[in-house]
Amino acid sequence: MKLTLDEYSKKFKMSKEMISSKLRSKKLNYIVEDDTVYIIVPDEASPQPQQRPQQNTPPAKPRTTVAMVLSLYQKENLQLKAKIVQLEEKIDKLINDKEQMLRDEMSKIEKVYATKDEQLKQVLELLNTKLLAQNSNTVHDVEPLPQTQKAIEVEKENQIVELKTYLKTLDLEPYQRKIIKKRFLAVYDSDIRVIKQNGKLYLDFAKYDYSDLLEY
Repeated sequence: MKLTLDEYSKKFKMSKEMISSKLRSKKLNYIVEDDTVYIIVPDEASPQPQQRPQQNTPPAKPRTTVAMVLSLYQKENLQLKAKIVQLEEKIDKLINDKEQMLRDEMSKIEKVYATKDEQLKQVLELLNTKLLAQNSNTVHDVEPLPQTQKAIEVEKENQIVELKTYLKTLDLEPYQRKIIKKRFLAVYDSDIRVIKQNGKLYLDFAKYDYSDLLEY
């Protein structure tokens, strides 16, 4: 009798892949009719497909055709393509899940930094407010004095003059000016008469006498 691949698989409980392998190695007898492969099974055959036929009744050799070989390869190719499609779908899903996780993590990090930036901004504003309040009460602070010719004239009228500018008006040697300037810097922290603004020293002749510091 002759059985299709499905019938043979059910009868002998063998996978289609194993049946196809045995067909390719010519361990099973088969024929092809109307592009359908039929496996020849003797009526007296036992359920063991590996049992060799009796020597006195050799089975007829199947006719191998190009159509039969192509049909087998086409079926295997279809199975492989289906597996490849499944694998590609799993890979795409994994990639999408990974990208979504990265986007979620990035969103969390941005929120954390935004919160930290806002807190830091509030702290800096508070510190700036406190510093401004302290600077308004210190005796060394003065209003910014623009370094233009007109500003220098105003300073002279108010008798508040930059130390460097004042020393240039005196008939002193460069080394003498340096000595006097170092003397002012040495007493800056302890002498209320010395005013410092923007890294420069100022003298208020309307309020204080600097004769002791200007000696040379």
